[in-house]
Order: sequence, then structure tokens, then C-alpha cells
Amino acid sequence: MTSISVHARPAPLHPLHALLLGGSLPLFLGALLSDIAYFNSYQIQWSNFASWLIAGALLLSGFALLCAVIGLFRSTRRQGSALVYFLLLLAGWMLGLLNALVHAKDAWAVMPAGLVLSVVVALLMLAATCLGFFAMRTGGVQ
Repeated sequence: MTSISVHARPAPLHPLHALLLGGSLPLFLGALLSDIAYFNSYQIQWSNFASWLIAGALLLSGFALLCAVIGLFRSTRRQGSALVYFLLLLAGWMLGLLNALVHAKDAWAVMPAGLVLSVVVALLMLAATCLGFFAMRTGGVQ
């Protein structure tokens, strides 16, 4: 008799969730680069670029956050990493919303708070994206 062992593989992210998560990170990074350009040149258009990039990133990451909530309730294994992923995404989205409100002020009033928030949000979203793409689907090759 042969014994059959069944290994449950962790499910990868849903393709729509991966698209939303992967699309929000470059927008937050673009907002950070626009803030750095504005900090160095004081050309007001860079602040406008950052505002629009943050708005797009909030839209995509908001839907990714919704997918993370659904995944949090559906996951039976790896509850800890799913919860950490959700909390990182939630913290990044909330600070991103605060960053959007800071960028809604006059362009001269945005600095330095806008730059600091952009750095923090970009790092949080980078950590959430890495956790979402790599740690949530770890498992041996079957």
C-alpha cells in the first residue's frame, strides 16, 4: 500500500488583488519622486503631479484593501501574515489619505510634511506589497 500525503498549498493572491496591489506601489513611489523634485526645484507643477498620483494610488490601494479584508476572512491558514499584511495596507492607506489632505493645501504649505508623509507611505506600501506577494504564498515546491 502506498500512503498519500496531502499538502495544502497557500493560495496566491487573486489576479485582480495582485493587479491593484502592484499598481498602487508605483503611484506612491511616483508621488514621492514628485515631492522630492518639488523640494529641490519649487516648481508648483511637481506638487500637482504628487497630488494626482496620490489620488490614483489611494483608489487602487483602497480596492486592494477591500480584497485584503475579504482574504482575511477567507484565510484559514497563515492568519498571522494575513493580519499583518492587512494592517500594513490599512496604515499605508490611512497615512496616504492624510498625505492627500496635506497635498490639498497651497503648494508652498505642503513642505516638509508632504515629503515626510510620502516617504513613510511609500515605505509602508513597499512592505505591504512585499508581504502580499512573497510571504503570503510561501511554501515548498510541490
